[in-house]
Amino acid sequence: MSIVETIRIFVENESKKPTSKYGYEPYEFHFVPMVRYAEELAEELGADKEIVALSGWLHDIGSLVDDRDNHHITGAEIAEEKLRELNYPEDRIERVKKCILNHRGSIDNNRDSLEEKIIAEADIISNFDDITGLFQAALVYEGLNRGEAKEAVRKKLENKYKQLNFDKSREIIKPKYEAAMLLFS
Repeated sequence: MSIVETIRIFVENESKKPTSKYGYEPYEFHFVPMVRYAEELAEELGADKEIVALSGWLHDIGSLVDDRDNHHITGAEIAEEKLRELNYPEDRIERVKKCILNHRGSIDNNRDSLEEKIIAEADIISNFDDITGLFQAALVYEGLNRGEAKEAVRKKLENKYKQLNFDKSREIIKPKYEAAMLLFS
């Protein structure tokens, strides 16, 4: 079994645990599409596909097992521990950790590598596949009413779209962005 498949199974199993903060849904509705987009961008842009795939599967692991606010930090720690258990090379562990540490769009990070940039972009793009999840967060976790939630989700999607740096990312998501903005108008 490949290291990527081993990590995918690890993340899926963490999602299934009763202690998972958000349950199984993030695995199905966020991790899977996010990794798919990350791999597509890696192929298109010539990035290290294994680093991108591992980082994609592990980028939000901190949210599942700890808290959302510092999930990039706890996620990098969990990734380091898990990848060391699997005897993954130290230099490659460091690259995965940097992708996880720098994936958040809400934090101004200096993304040095192509792989770091791809993980951040794929994380943004995946939001457009899970608009219901954005509404769930706004309504349930943030306690907004329907009108407030609609405005919050619209603003979030607009901001996410503006954060995209790659032409390929905009090309991938533009039809969904335009459809979402039409629905919110």
